Amino acid sequence: MQEAWWQKGVVYQIYPKSFHDTTGNGIGDIQGIIQKLDYIQKLGVDVIWLTPVYQSPQHDNGYDISNYYDIEPDYGTMNDFEELLKETHKRDMKLIMDLVINHTSTDHEWFEQASASRENPFRDFYIWKDGPKLPNNWQSKFGGPAWEWDEQTNQYYLHLFDTTQADLNWENKQLRGKLFDMMRFWAEKGIDGFRLDVINLISKNQDFPDDYSGDGRKFYTDGPRIHEYLHEMNQAVFSPYNMMTVGEMSSTTLESCVLYTRPGRQELDMTFQFHHLKVDYANGEKWTKAPFDFIRLKQILSDWQIGMHEGGGWNALFWCNHDQPRVVSRFGDDEKYHMESAKMLAATLHMMKGTPYIYQGEELGMTNPGFQDIRAYRDVESLNAYEKMKQEGKSEAEALAILQEKSRDNARTPMQWSKEKHAGFTSGEPWIKLADNYQTINAENAVQDPNSIFSFYQELVTLRKKYAIITYGDYQQLLAEDEHIFAYTRNWNGETLLVVSNFYPETTTAKITRKDNCEAEVLIANYNDPVQLSERIRLRPYESVVYYLK
Repeated sequence: MQEAWWQKGVVYQIYPKSFHDTTGNGIGDIQGIIQKLDYIQKLGVDVIWLTPVYQSPQHDNGYDISNYYDIEPDYGTMNDFEELLKETHKRDMKLIMDLVINHTSTDHEWFEQASASRENPFRDFYIWKDGPKLPNNWQSKFGGPAWEWDEQTNQYYLHLFDTTQADLNWENKQLRGKLFDMMRFWAEKGIDGFRLDVINLISKNQDFPDDYSGDGRKFYTDGPRIHEYLHEMNQAVFSPYNMMTVGEMSSTTLESCVLYTRPGRQELDMTFQFHHLKVDYANGEKWTKAPFDFIRLKQILSDWQIGMHEGGGWNALFWCNHDQPRVVSRFGDDEKYHMESAKMLAATLHMMKGTPYIYQGEELGMTNPGFQDIRAYRDVESLNAYEKMKQEGKSEAEALAILQEKSRDNARTPMQWSKEKHAGFTSGEPWIKLADNYQTINAENAVQDPNSIFSFYQELVTLRKKYAIITYGDYQQLLAEDEHIFAYTRNWNGETLLVVSNFYPETTTAKITRKDNCEAEVLIANYNDPVQLSERIRLRPYESVVYYLK
């Protein structure tokens, strides 16, 4: 079968600000990444995804870009970036860049020009509406109205995120041309692809109607011209440079993602979607404290596995990223069964069909930090949510307990390299506090331990390259209603993988029907004495076993 290089690949995501600091200013930098490339290579991954390093005022940690053509000085210089690219390629790894083209910072030259006067040539690069009342009732993803008044020109501009992140007007062909030119600039430098932030929001309903049943997202999510724009982008940039592309999809649908990633349509290679990471949102609300709905988690992941396989699309597989809490704290047990649950979660995900993403520190089992003081938080979304929760009557303790589970800062604490001061992340004062457990959970310990979570991830990466069934096999869910066990098979070319995972700290039994005369080999397991395949498998707390049947 013909395959794209990324179909057997594994991606490692770096959040530069929290990865490794070489200057002592408490902020990670590009030279810090270069120093740790051998560590990443040792993990066995194929691709590094770099979250934004462009010039930015950092109101949203780099997702508010003020200059697409330059590097944020806190991270280094263009020479540093070019060295990183060269050193990454030297180690037979590829590099993809994170790119935000739904909006720019209001510090971007285009917006500064656009807000200078209504007659400015750049005015139509953004979305403006007359007052005095709000143009519609759409809400910002970060809270409050999605419109901000511009005193200079007496009109509102649209911002689906922070007030400093003004949405671009993709209806303007000249704007699209400038964005494609910019993307080609990076392609010419030799990068291997893009991760496209909230890319399915770029096409808005041009009537900008009120939403009487929601916050407006149905009028700009997977919008009217989105497929046209993505195909145009593909033809202008992605295909000519043979790039790997992954689109972050906000509030999307399975049907849309099949279309985005079906190869013949020439749009994107794969999509991120977040439905499986909303199973601990009580009544659909993020800022709540609730146990995760395990049956729903299984069903969502299974629906996407089956739907993308049958539709000819491709999944990005992930538990963690810079916007999500640490998965071992979220769906596992970050204390008593820390190692077992971290490995179980890894095996359950990595045996699925798609391209797996490992977020920095996930391979160590890094946990949520459990900050006890609001002053420890840095994330604009979290701080806004805290104030809103207080206004709604929640106590400080209740609001903090919710942030401890849901804040994006849970993923943004510094990478834990060693048991030295500040976990070897910086010689200075880190921009955000560390988790207190860095003396035991760190890369130095993990790399030396053949039984570590890091070593388990190495095995998973190796298996994906060795067994074609992991790339091509179908997906069939088993035990859909079981309240403790996540089980599924992958089938291809006369071979079967059977994955059985216990998601809870109690011992449980799985009843598995197997074909006669099937030889069963344990491919990987998170206990050293894995249970052998039989009709009734007794799984210990958080036990996970992958069987290869032939």
